Amino acid sequence: MVHSADSRTPVALVTGASSGIGRELALELARAGHRVVLTARREPQLRALAEEIRAAGGEAEWCICDLSDPAGPGQLASAMRERGCVVEVLINNAGLGAFGFFADTPSDRNAAMIQVNITALTELTRLLLPEMRARGRGRILMVASTAAFQPGPLMAVYYATKAYVLSLSEALANELDGTGITVSALCPGPTATEFTDVAGMDTTALKKSGWQMSASAVAHAGLRGLQRGKRVIIPGFLNSLLAQSTRFAPRRLSVATVRWLNEHVRTQK
Repeated sequence: MVHSADSRTPVALVTGASSGIGRELALELARAGHRVVLTARREPQLRALAEEIRAAGGEAEWCICDLSDPAGPGQLASAMRERGCVVEVLINNAGLGAFGFFADTPSDRNAAMIQVNITALTELTRLLLPEMRARGRGRILMVASTAAFQPGPLMAVYYATKAYVLSLSEALANELDGTGITVSALCPGPTATEFTDVAGMDTTALKKSGWQMSASAVAHAGLRGLQRGKRVIIPGFLNSLLAQSTRFAPRRLSVATVRWLNEHVRTQK
């Protein structure tokens, strides 16, 4: 259910808005003058964020939606129509991860990652895009990852889902060229959020290295790139350098390097 006094004005819809990058994207969109619709599974966090945005003079609504449920995207799109929300900015941020050998990862965890990271993202975009195309304007931000640029042993399904997100984003950007609709893929590297805890990773080494970016810095870079119509956005010089280097390094070496990095992150205590 969406909670709002008046939802008939154009909105920015942010999935996975209860924490991390999604939360920071919502805050920045609100500061820029957008009416934001916040969606995730956790009501207390969404309610608190909406109140924070309103206290700062912004406009916010919230909508509980579980995108791991196959019915979730349709229910969310229907809620937007029922409330008269005109979604002009779609932020596909919701995502799941899991750390470990593929053979040891529970099947339901892999299925949930594919459902949220791929299926729900695809379906929600497909449901909202025709309305944008009819109006001749809209912006879509797909939150991928630097994981999209190479396979990732010990996070095999997660890396594969993000490769899908990047590929879909670039293809849609090409299809929609000249329509007034832009599609951008945000590809952050290691970011200080609760994602790594949920995925079962120990990021002590990353924190000590200073490689991790803040969620607010990633969100700022993402929305700046979205506004400029940039198709692929990689925040941070080191992240960009490493992502681009995969084009030149032998494929087998890239995969081995990711394996080493993932093992190193996991074993540092």
